[in-house]
Amino acid sequence: MKKILYVLVSPLLLLLAGCGQDSATSATDISAKYQPVTDIRETMLWILEPASDVLWDSAGTIITEEGERELAPTTDEGWQHVINSAAIVAETGNLLMMPSRAVGADWVEYSAGLTAAATMAITAAQNQDSDALFDAGGRIYQVCKACHSQYLVESERSD
Repeated sequence: MKKILYVLVSPLLLLLAGCGQDSATSATDISAKYQPVTDIRETMLWILEPASDVLWDSAGTIITEEGERELAPTTDEGWQHVINSAAIVAETGNLLMMPSRAVGADWVEYSAGLTAAATMAITAAQNQDSDALFDAGGRIYQVCKACHSQYLVESERSD
């Protein structure tokens, strides 16, 4: 009985060991082939900033003499646009952690914080929760502000 079990289990173990090795090799091969298209400044201006603006422009209330105006989307399509933009912000955090872009440990921490805050925004938009979206937008702003205070070159500051 032991011999039969050994004959049946041995090929299975070899097969599983081979599968694990191939997927690790494939991941290494893939990561060695990525090719960034934008530099950090372009990533911020062309990808992160427009997507973040969608989030910030979709949360809160504007109060004027004429009255109040809620910024939250009013249609499923509007909320989907916010979800899409929040996903762009979250994935941009991952882009900023790529080895060719990561400046240091703090940079990686800020980038991970950006991804976490944007993930909160995705959840808020999926739930069509304007208050949670506002809070997530605030967290995104805090992460951006903290990172910029450390890494943004003085000549590039707009505020």
